[in-house]
Amino acid sequence: MTDTTAEVIWVSGPVMRSSGGDVLSMYETVEVGAARLIGEVIALDGEVATLQIYEDTGGIRPGDPVVGQGAPLSVEIGPGLLGQIFDGIQRPLNALRSATGVFIGRGAIVTPLDREKAWPFEPRLKVGDSVAGGDILGVVPETSAMEHRVLAPPGVAGEIFYMAEPGAYTLNDAIARVKDARGREAELFLWHRWPVRQARPYRERLLPTEPLITGQRVLDALFPLAKGGAAAIPGGFGTGKTITQHQLSKWCEADLIVYVGCGERGNEMTGILTELPNLTDPRTGHALLERTILIANTSNMPVAAREASIYTGITLAEAFRDMGYAVALMADSTSRWAEALREISGRLEEMPAEEGFPAYLATRLAEFYERAGAVITLNGGKGSVSVIGAVSPPGGDFSEPVTQQTKRFVRTFWGLDKELAAARYFPAINPIDSYSEYPDLVAGWWAENVDPGWQEMRGQALVLLQEDYQLQRIVKIIGEEALPDAQRLTLAAAHWLKEGFLQQSAFDPVDMFCPPAKQMRMLKLILGTFRKAREVMAGGVPFYQVRELEELGALMRMKSAIKADELERFDELEKSLSDKLEALTG
Repeated sequence: MTDTTAEVIWVSGPVMRSSGGDVLSMYETVEVGAARLIGEVIALDGEVATLQIYEDTGGIRPGDPVVGQGAPLSVEIGPGLLGQIFDGIQRPLNALRSATGVFIGRGAIVTPLDREKAWPFEPRLKVGDSVAGGDILGVVPETSAMEHRVLAPPGVAGEIFYMAEPGAYTLNDAIARVKDARGREAELFLWHRWPVRQARPYRERLLPTEPLITGQRVLDALFPLAKGGAAAIPGGFGTGKTITQHQLSKWCEADLIVYVGCGERGNEMTGILTELPNLTDPRTGHALLERTILIANTSNMPVAAREASIYTGITLAEAFRDMGYAVALMADSTSRWAEALREISGRLEEMPAEEGFPAYLATRLAEFYERAGAVITLNGGKGSVSVIGAVSPPGGDFSEPVTQQTKRFVRTFWGLDKELAAARYFPAINPIDSYSEYPDLVAGWWAENVDPGWQEMRGQALVLLQEDYQLQRIVKIIGEEALPDAQRLTLAAAHWLKEGFLQQSAFDPVDMFCPPAKQMRMLKLILGTFRKAREVMAGGVPFYQVRELEELGALMRMKSAIKADELERFDELEKSLSDKLEALTG
């Protein structure tokens, strides 16, 4: 900490101006007033510094002291992160409650990581080894589900002349000492700090070629997201953005989940905080919270901290990526984050752009989403950060600035539909509005691990849904009965696809998660039944006879009736349907 002291000269909500612009640094953390409110320098103009404060600024007035801390806003990376619930600037809420009571007091300063707890440490390097930034010094079994890999901070380089023996150490204990080429010595600990606005370095960026399997058919089969990719979930109020992200948090094949509740309603975050500790991770059998980090910054918390929470989350995700893990970051929602930018920009009296958002909205969104990626880490391992950002356009209008700018920087777009949600159809993802640019990249994985025909079947399903969309517009005018039989069959097949495949219940114990192998068997059966029906109708069988087959009910029920370990039952159902359709020709 430095002894840089200045004074407040102007206050407007969370934005202040102070003297000391000649001694403070850009993005330096500051403490303001007798309450020591935490803030950050966001602009410098001669001797005037502009600050944004991450706490309630009531009572602050000109003349109050501003003390620079000599370092940018940073997060602590070390054992003790998993299972924690932080606010937007990485203050643990449980520790804050212990320190200030149920209502968080202003200026409360608690360390993000417990300095007193001793962690079992197993070294991976020894005396005489060379070490560089990003190398794994050792491991700490942080939870029963995951181990924390202790990294040398980026920028460190030298030879180890002391390495701690296996045993229990606190965060204050040095576990290694390093001497660089100039003879300078440095102590390394179980933890280190990293600035939240600075992306962590890596060796090489990789093409994302492995899908992030979610167990949600509409996502995996039609609009896949690759590990290391970026996706947006836009939708109006009540369309299921938060529930979809909850499902992804529970089921997606990521080693670690970082969930950022940015500006969401307090009752939504309360639901997450009360439910998560009781959920079992389907992958490990342990508590789901053991591989989850929560950042809670609700709508009634200071608006500036909402802006910081997104960066806090992505920095923690990058740290675990550097340990060699596949991380999924859920940002709910980036619209609230953009609204925080707009409010702060307005108080700074900046020239507004479209709908009052600052002109640099696109730049900030790009900086955030480009931190997703699959990489080769500094230590030669592989890790990834997949970013899934919810967008809350007012009135469900996808033409508003945040949604439009987000589409420029993500390659998967899962558009939620208010009409589908109102019809209790979930996930309410509109297959016409949605898209993914990853299928060509992940097709090899699907061909090798699941089914070589995945990409072809995906294309057929999308064509069928597009034809259905066009026919539905005609049906609204002339009615379905006026259509020829071939088009009525197309409508029926699209119904099988939408109701029997794309619709999926988050509360069905069988259908809440659908593995890729079952997804492909279901899709293949629906498309195969459509082709067979088209063949028998080409031979003169009328559509009404096809429509009245009782076995089609089993096609609609198979998602819940057939479990993931009963795939042989799809062969029985396929044969039954084929035989019944063939019998119509007799």
